[in-house]
Amino acid sequence: MECLNKSSGETPDHKLICHRGFNLISGIHFPEVVDKIQNFEIRDSDVFVITYPKSGTIWMQQILSLIEVKGDVTATSNQLNSERIPWIEVSDSENLFVSAPSPRFRVSHLAYKFIPLGLKQKKGKVIYVARNPKDVLVSYFHFHKYANMLETPKDFDDFFEKFMEGNVYGNCWFEHVKNWCSHKDEMNFLYITYEEMIKDLRSVVERITSFLGMDLTPQQLNEVVEHSTFRNMKNNPQANYQLVDITMLNHQQGTFMRKGTIGDWKNYFTVAQNERFDKVYQEKMKDVPLSFIWDMSDLITS
Repeated sequence: MECLNKSSGETPDHKLICHRGFNLISGIHFPEVVDKIQNFEIRDSDVFVITYPKSGTIWMQQILSLIEVKGDVTATSNQLNSERIPWIEVSDSENLFVSAPSPRFRVSHLAYKFIPLGLKQKKGKVIYVARNPKDVLVSYFHFHKYANMLETPKDFDDFFEKFMEGNVYGNCWFEHVKNWCSHKDEMNFLYITYEEMIKDLRSVVERITSFLGMDLTPQQLNEVVEHSTFRNMKNNPQANYQLVDITMLNHQQGTFMRKGTIGDWKNYFTVAQNERFDKVYQEKMKDVPLSFIWDMSDLITS
């Protein structure tokens, strides 16, 4: 998928820049920083959460933050989750990564090709979170309307076209999911869907703790689940991104945690858009193992 720079006349500090076929956001991501990630020395205890934008990233930041402290929410009250579990692709990430004590938790929207090579040697762990791409598209549309570092869409139809063409940060949803999942056997890899988290959060938390080799008591597990619900996170300033600087997010125009529901795409897609999307989905995902798409397909075509 080709990269697309934003048109002239927009904020010069934040525009899409194409690096190795992947769109980055200037002023936030730096190609030289991204290129160094492959050479990061990986420890067995490292954990990387990988998502396409608007697929449950801050939800996983909350869950992992609470698992690490065995459900003690007071232990996370003095630091933003985005600081506890930072992005690997932003400036100074290398210094922060090298100096951080184990276990090191990181999140990323990057494509598979930027992966730390150590992960391919089955060092560390990868948790990939996927979400129904139609709901991703709608959520991403709303996010663009109040994120100052992203282009404000003309309307939903315009953004629909950009998303389908991969002309957004994160590029093509289909390629992002397909490339990561097709290489799962190279890594210690756990695949989770946003929909599973909505339907049975406790089961997902149990799977994550097992994957990480963490031993939580039933009460500690209850605390993790309770403080990771959408309702509690939406009211938690450490988790809901409301404390992110106004230069990044215009909080008067929207909220990072908007609905947290399944199927909101039905309120936005036209019949023609829905049919087109399903056709592209079937074509793009035909070579992906069914274990990674069956639940998504049921939701998409419903």
